[in-house]
Amino acid sequence: MHLEVPAVSLPAVLLAAGPSPSPSESPALTVPTFQDAHETATNAASWVEQNWSTWLAIGLKILLILVVAAVLRGVVRRAITKVIDRMARTAQAVDGTALGGLLVNAERRRQRSQAIGSVLRSVTSFLILGTAALMVLATFEINLAPLLASAGVAGVAIGFGARNLVTDFLSGVFMILEDQYGVGDSIDAGVAAGEVIEVGLRVTKLRGANGEIWYVRNGEIKRIGNLSQGWATAGVDVTVRADEDLDKVKATLEEVAERMSKEEPWNELLWSPIEVLGLDSVLIDSMVVRVTAKTMPGKSVTVERELRWRIKRAFDAADIRIVGDATTPADDTPPDPTAGMAAPSAYSSTTSPQSLAASPIPPQSMTK
Repeated sequence: MHLEVPAVSLPAVLLAAGPSPSPSESPALTVPTFQDAHETATNAASWVEQNWSTWLAIGLKILLILVVAAVLRGVVRRAITKVIDRMARTAQAVDGTALGGLLVNAERRRQRSQAIGSVLRSVTSFLILGTAALMVLATFEINLAPLLASAGVAGVAIGFGARNLVTDFLSGVFMILEDQYGVGDSIDAGVAAGEVIEVGLRVTKLRGANGEIWYVRNGEIKRIGNLSQGWATAGVDVTVRADEDLDKVKATLEEVAERMSKEEPWNELLWSPIEVLGLDSVLIDSMVVRVTAKTMPGKSVTVERELRWRIKRAFDAADIRIVGDATTPADDTPPDPTAGMAAPSAYSSTTSPQSLAASPIPPQSMTK
């Protein structure tokens, strides 16, 4: 069976397909209708209606956390400030008395109270605000485990890298809390010694005996010798000749001690009577008598100097000679300059028998 296909020309096919769109023409934009906008608004309103209670609960919880943290921080800081102010008032009340002048230094108490208050306020603020921040993050259902782990690792790294700084800070905190020393104290810190002029959490500032200022890190202080706490000891060694009358020496020293103890301002600087302890050592041509007394802290050197001055004047008046004065009459005969020279040696002359005997034998010629 043979089927015939009718022949179709190209123009007929193009006409059947219709006119082609020009390149400049763009597809028509779809304009949303009022019904589409109404459906979108309805969906948004329903979503808000379903989640507004959750948002309100989260917002109220965050607001409650922030309010409680702020109130707690304010109460704690106010309590710390009141305690520090009470310490300062106590120091000021005692400062006008004799005990305050001896044991309490107003500047020292002020700096110590300020340092303690600053440390306590900083620590409490960090703890309260840090806890509040973690609670706020937990309200948003954020997993805090990675954050805490990262913070712990970062803290360990920072602590290991800045261990000297951490050591200085912790040493300063415990030093201030324990009141080991303060402004006005004379201390021996091992690496430096002098009077404390400023106390910090990281560095202690000292003024040396020659006026120099030492900056000592608190972490480097391994031992502290405080010369301004309690009492000090003033000791004077009086060296006299061995043939002096001991009763006369003792009586003169006791008279000096009694007179000095009754005069101002030495009666306030001396915390115990001046005692003549007796012979400290006896030699062939001298003997040492020890005199001692307890004094106000830091005033031992002043008392020793005044005591030496008075003892010297009293000994001169009592005709008691201290070792160092002339004990024998001076000889007017000039010394012989050759008295200390040795006798000439026999070997200095080349013709002496000793020199000839010690000279080497000259070599002799060999004859056959």
